[in-house]
Amino acid sequence: MEEEITSEFKKMQFSFRKEEEGEVLKKCLTFCINYQLSPSDLASSWEAYYLNRLLGESVIGNAQMDGFLLHLQNEQKEAIIIEEPHSHIYSSNDVDMILSDEHEETKEDILGTPSDRSGRHISELFDSAQQTKGNSSSYGKPSDHVTPFGKRTSKFVVQLTVNNLPSAENEKNENKLENLDDDVIRRVQPGRRCSLVVNGSRPEAGCRFVYDRIKDRFDALENRIRKHTAALVATGLYEEPTDPTVALPKSVFATGMICCDGEGHLNEKSILLQSSVQHSGGQRVRLDLSKLNQFSIFPGQVVGIEGCNPSGHCLIASKILDSIPVSAPTDRDLPPAKKQAQDEEFQLADSSHNLAELSMMVAAGPFTTTDNLLFEPLTELLAYARRKMPQLLILLGPFIDSEHPEIRKGMLDRSFDEIFHLEILRRLQDHVEYMGSAARVILVPSIRDAHHDFVFPQPAFSILPLDLRHQIRSLTNPGMFDANEVKVGCCTVDVIKQLSGEMISRNPKDGSSRDRMTAIINHILSQRSYYPLYPPAEGIPLDLSLAPEALEVSTIPDVLILPSDLASFVKVLSFGGRNEREEQVKCICVNPGRLAKGEGGGHFVELNFHESPDKSSISVIRI
Repeated sequence: MEEEITSEFKKMQFSFRKEEEGEVLKKCLTFCINYQLSPSDLASSWEAYYLNRLLGESVIGNAQMDGFLLHLQNEQKEAIIIEEPHSHIYSSNDVDMILSDEHEETKEDILGTPSDRSGRHISELFDSAQQTKGNSSSYGKPSDHVTPFGKRTSKFVVQLTVNNLPSAENEKNENKLENLDDDVIRRVQPGRRCSLVVNGSRPEAGCRFVYDRIKDRFDALENRIRKHTAALVATGLYEEPTDPTVALPKSVFATGMICCDGEGHLNEKSILLQSSVQHSGGQRVRLDLSKLNQFSIFPGQVVGIEGCNPSGHCLIASKILDSIPVSAPTDRDLPPAKKQAQDEEFQLADSSHNLAELSMMVAAGPFTTTDNLLFEPLTELLAYARRKMPQLLILLGPFIDSEHPEIRKGMLDRSFDEIFHLEILRRLQDHVEYMGSAARVILVPSIRDAHHDFVFPQPAFSILPLDLRHQIRSLTNPGMFDANEVKVGCCTVDVIKQLSGEMISRNPKDGSSRDRMTAIINHILSQRSYYPLYPPAEGIPLDLSLAPEALEVSTIPDVLILPSDLASFVKVLSFGGRNEREEQVKCICVNPGRLAKGEGGGHFVELNFHESPDKSSISVIRI
C-alpha cells in the first residue's frame, strides 16, 4: 500500500524527502488505516492542506506530518457536521448535564459602563474558522449551566460598546474581501504595520527565583514609601513628613503604608500606618479614620495623612491622600540607546502610519473549554481576527492552564511545552503567515501557565526558534509597550478581584460615591503599581528580589489591560487636573474577561484607538 501512496502523491506532483521517506510513508499508512482513507483520498487531503498552508515547496518532510494530522482530524469532524448538522460530539460531562436536564445558558452582567444592549449579532460566520480547528487543551472551572461551546447559538454578539465609532481602515479591508468566497486561495490584503517598542525586559528568562529574603521585601516596600513621599513633597503643597508615632497635639503631615494588625481582613479597628525608616524607623502606629467623611483603603496602600497624635498611640486622621500627582511620561524603563535602536527597527519602515491610531483585539485565557482538548475558542478568535484584520492581537495567559481538569489529573501524553508550541504557537504562526507582514501578535504569560515560571513578576516566554519573532512577541508579566505611540500596559494577575476582596471603604452620606470597579482601577494607577496589595493574596508567588521596578507603572498608559474572573467591563477614567499645575490624563481600562468559561464561551475586546481615549471605540464581544 505504501507504493500506491507514493504513486498517488507523484500524480499530484508531490515527492518525499529521501532521508525521511520511510518514516513519512509509515505515518501516511497509519493515517489511511485510522481514518479509512484510500491513497488517492489521502493525496487529495494533502493537496488541500498544501494550498491552505500556502507551502512553498512540493517536497514532503516529517516536520509537516503533525500539522497534516490536525488537518485530517478537522476534515473528519466537518464530515460529521455536514452529515448531521445538529449533531454534537458528546463527552461524559455532556451526559451528566443532559441527565440533570440543565441546558440554560448563564446570563452575565456587565458592570457599570455605558452600554449598548441591543444584542447586535455579527452574523458572518467565517469559512476559515473550520479550516484551522485542531486538538487543544481546555481550561477553567466547569459550570453546569453553561451551554457547551460547540452547541452555542449566539456567536460574536456585541455585549457592550463605548464610543461606537467605525474603523475606516477595517471597513475598507472588509469591503475588499466581501465578495471573495474561496478562503483557501484568498490572500488578505496587506495593511499598515504598527510600530512596536517594548518598555523594559526584566525579569529576564532563566532568572533564579524564590530566593527573596525578608530584607528584599522590606527594601522594596521602603522604596515605595519614599517615592510616594518625594512625589507629594515635590508638589510644594506639603512639608517634609514628620514621625507619626510621636505625641504631638497639633496637626502634622505623615506618610506611610496601610497595614493590618492581625492575620484577617482589614477593618476600621485594625488599621495601622507603617512609616518609613527615615521618618520613624519603620515603626507602626494605629490609624483612626472615624472623622473622615469618606475613604477607600487596602493593605499595602501608600498614603499621606494629615492629622494629630495627642497620645502617641493613635494617629487621628483629618485628611487622607491616596494618590500622587500625575507625572510627565518617562522612558526610564529602556536605556536610550536600546530604545532608539528599537524605534529605528520598527518605525523607519512604517513612517507613513498615523501616530496615536491603533486597532487591536484583546483576549485573555483560558483559550479552551473544560470538556475537551480542542482549542475551539482560540480558533474562532483567530478566524474573527482574519476578517477584522486588527494591527495588533494581544493574547494574555493562561495558555496552558494549570487549573484545567486534565492537567491537574496528569493525564496528558505530551509535555506542557509541546502543547504550547503545537497548539498555541503553531496556530499563531499560521495566522501571521496568512495575514502577512502587517500582522502583529503579543503574548503575555500568566502565573497559571503550567509550562512557565511560577513567579511574579514573570519573565517573557522564550518563543525561539520561531522565524517570525518580529511579528510574534512576548512581554513580561506585567509589561508595557508602545504601539503607534499608544502606550499599553497589561498584567495577567487578577489584581482587580484580589483588591476587591481586601479593600474597605466609607461612602459619603450624600451618596456621591464611585462604583467599586472605578475605585479599584484608580487605586492601581494612583499607587503607580500593577500590584499594590501587600501582603499578596494567597497563591501569588510575589518575589521582590527579582525586579521590583517591573511592578511600577512609570506613567499612566493610554490603555490598561487587567483581565479578571469578574464580569467584563470598559472604563474611561481621568486622572489629575486638580489644579492649574497638574495635567489631566485619561486612560482606557479594559477587563476582557475570559475567552473560555467552563464548557462555554466567554468574551474578548475589540478596540480602535484614535488620538485619545475619548475618541476611541471599544466593544466587548461574546465569542
